[in-house]
Amino acid sequence: MSVFARIVECGSISAAAASLDLSKSVVSQHLKTLESELGVPLLKRTTRRQTLTPAGEVFYAQCQKLNQLAADAWDQAQSNQSVPRGKIKITAPHALMGPLIAPVIGQLMQQYPQIEPQLIASDEQQDLMQHGIDLAIRVGHSQESSYRQRRIGAFRDVLCGTASYLSNCPTGSMNYVANRWQGKQIQHQLTHKENNSQYTLEFKPGCTVDSLYTTLALLEAGAGIGIVPDFILNANACSLIEVMPDYQLSSVPIFALHPYHSGLPLAVEVTLNAVEHALRGDEGP
Repeated sequence: MSVFARIVECGSISAAAASLDLSKSVVSQHLKTLESELGVPLLKRTTRRQTLTPAGEVFYAQCQKLNQLAADAWDQAQSNQSVPRGKIKITAPHALMGPLIAPVIGQLMQQYPQIEPQLIASDEQQDLMQHGIDLAIRVGHSQESSYRQRRIGAFRDVLCGTASYLSNCPTGSMNYVANRWQGKQIQHQLTHKENNSQYTLEFKPGCTVDSLYTTLALLEAGAGIGIVPDFILNANACSLIEVMPDYQLSSVPIFALHPYHSGLPLAVEVTLNAVEHALRGDEGP
């Protein structure tokens, strides 16, 4: 139908073939097949002229509508790659969503008012395809090889507590406030910041929670010690200090995952780059 419309608009099969970058025989075969399947002639042709039959005039009007729909669809799809727009579903752990991801998205919404973000703060690793997620920010390398992923930043957990708690409680008897993902037996391998010597600490949780911010609140209330990401400590004027200030825990990588294999939608690409830029600014050594 598209080829037929081009024949009519160009005035001949030869001109249509040149316009479509096809051979004259291919265009002619398209027309013959179309007329054969419709069971009516669409064009009257001589060596110098072609005119539409009555059936051809009606059919051509519908072909024009089809071509216009195709052109509109093409333009709309391309426009999504010129200005970020449309819905984008993003998931990240609670620890990253509030202090890092949400502020980035807020700035993007001001810069690109046509994007429609949906943010999901969850410490569970949701399946991207099943939940329609465009971009997942995760702590640590993911085993889901079917998705594209790249390292976009890193942070360090800090073993900390209040100064009053640390001064009144020996290290061996300290209460450990754990997030539930840490399990029932916790071991921390710390490295000296200058001479790289190793020190190991082991704990059994005295309290288990399901949220970083619950951990933070308990630690600030003097309930014990626990780990808090360095960017949380740096961004908040809290009363927590390092348990072993001369030592540090290993760097924890942050990865971005997405389900796109043949190029990112512009809204996803812009969001990913902005999140990576923000994380790099907070990345530890």
